[in-house]
Amino acid sequence: MNIYLSEFIHTAAVKRLESAANVISDFNHPEELDGMIVRGVKVTREMMEKATNLKVIARHGAGFDTIDLEAAKELGIRVLNAPGANTVSVAEMIVARFLEMSRDLYRANSKLRKGEFTRIAPPDMLGTEVSEKTLGLIGMGKIHQCAADMMKAAFHVDVVGYDPFVSSEEAEKCGMKKLDTIEEVLECSDLVSISVMLNAETENMIHGELFNHFKKNVIFVNTARGKIVNEDDLYEALKDGKLRAAAFDVFSSEPLSKDSKLLTLDNFSATPHIGGNTEEALYRTGMAVVENTIRVIEGKEAAGLVV
Repeated sequence: MNIYLSEFIHTAAVKRLESAANVISDFNHPEELDGMIVRGVKVTREMMEKATNLKVIARHGAGFDTIDLEAAKELGIRVLNAPGANTVSVAEMIVARFLEMSRDLYRANSKLRKGEFTRIAPPDMLGTEVSEKTLGLIGMGKIHQCAADMMKAAFHVDVVGYDPFVSSEEAEKCGMKKLDTIEEVLECSDLVSISVMLNAETENMIHGELFNHFKKNVIFVNTARGKIVNEDDLYEALKDGKLRAAAFDVFSSEPLSKDSKLLTLDNFSATPHIGGNTEEALYRTGMAVVENTIRVIEGKEAAGLVV
């Protein structure tokens, strides 16, 4: 079997793949491919139509917004991902960003490197605690459930959330209170995180007037997808002091350009989509997509199937 591997995955997963298949690093002969394993590469209808023998496309991660699912359905190509493999890593990232921004660690480090401090504990470096605050979750899936557990255990936060696909009873079992609207979550939360899939319903979900519902001293974290939040409106809200700070790991165009106006703000911190980029998550994700890709090609039952 011939499997196209577009980008870096864990070395153990590569070895497993090489033990069962010919690993192809280019798309020069798509008609010879049985499978594809991709991370950031977009897989279009045109690519699928050229890959006339293609049986499966595996997305190395949880999201699948980079793959034309409708085309895959029409062409009879299976699509799979690795849900849950990076849950702990992304949840830890969410917690880390709240701590980072509550104590202005990014700005403190940057200013210290430039020699801008003349004393210890400078007044403009006054932080806040995250302990016993209200954590608001937009999306109440596995990643946010994991992050909420960490925050409750370590910092005794109250947790509220919005998710049309989670019932009040399910939320309560997870130690969270479900609210009826995003606005309600924003209005009562000191810490806000968003973790939802990117689709037609969630694109530009946080924009415009919604920023008026955030509490003034809120910290806003996004580890989901960039296009879920309107970056122009985010910039204006941060500049106008409607939010204390924001830390984003994802952007509408990635990696974020060094010329982005968001990077001119002291109360904004950016990272290059590294939420799931840990040794442990890459191993779990890589092994899962490789094993299930092989199983689909061999005609066996496989996990993580989306289409």
